[in-house]
Amino acid sequence: MVEITEKPAVGRRAVAIGAIRLRPSTVQAIRDGEVAKGDVLTVARVAAIQAVKETPRTIPMCHPISITGVEVAFELLADAVVAEVIVTSVGRTGVEMEALAGVSAALLNVWDMVKSREKDETGNYPSTCIEDIRVVEKRKEDL
Repeated sequence: MVEITEKPAVGRRAVAIGAIRLRPSTVQAIRDGEVAKGDVLTVARVAAIQAVKETPRTIPMCHPISITGVEVAFELLADAVVAEVIVTSVGRTGVEMEALAGVSAALLNVWDMVKSREKDETGNYPSTCIEDIRVVEKRKEDL
């Protein structure tokens, strides 16, 4: 890990987004609450928060940090679910990896919950795709 002891503690914020491409009928099933495994967006929200808090366990060189806030939002498009995760902290290192981990976990959980609707006749996923996961904002503020 990188030594950060001498860095000042400052307010940190990162925003990450990403999307999962789905069949329009699958997105409609999410909207209508008709997915057999349950409320897709609620489970994905909890998964995102959990992933943010557990980031150092899955990304070995990340420092364990104090998270002061996590916001998770979803947008349902005609053929996709877009996830946005905002992470805040007061510390010596950024929170972009935590935001990225949150988005990734949210989208993987969406896939898991709707996979029965996305499979083709051979059991594969020809059009389901997680894409465009990226950091859209990272900033720090002096305390």
